[in-house]
Amino acid sequence: MIRVSQDHEVESILPDLTPLLDIIFIVMVFLLLTASIKLQTLEVDLPTADSAVTSEVDNQSVTINILALPPYWALQGEQFSDWDGFTKALVILVTDKPDVDIVIASDKTAQIQHMVKLFVFLQDNQISATQLLIEEE
Repeated sequence: MIRVSQDHEVESILPDLTPLLDIIFIVMVFLLLTASIKLQTLEVDLPTADSAVTSEVDNQSVTINILALPPYWALQGEQFSDWDGFTKALVILVTDKPDVDIVIASDKTAQIQHMVKLFVFLQDNQISATQLLIEEE
């Protein structure tokens, strides 16, 4: 007859819990990572003004507009029918106010060749632009 020791039977009856614990920890990590966390928010009431207060726009800048349709160039909103008239007015304005900031505002649909032509003119006359804006239609 085959005899089995008592110690060996006790060990074989008890399950090994190591794989079970591994699975439990993996499931816990998965649930923690996929759980939706409610973000804490704070509602803030912004103050409103009873009257419309507007501030005066600084007149220390000159706006050059590049338009999509002819005439393609404007200076401070005044459109020029030809390139020579526009460049003369720009040079006069810059020589009268040497410390003025130049802002270039281009229409989004304007052709790039007009902007490049303006950049070449500004570079040839050592006029530096401080801002470049792209305006939608």
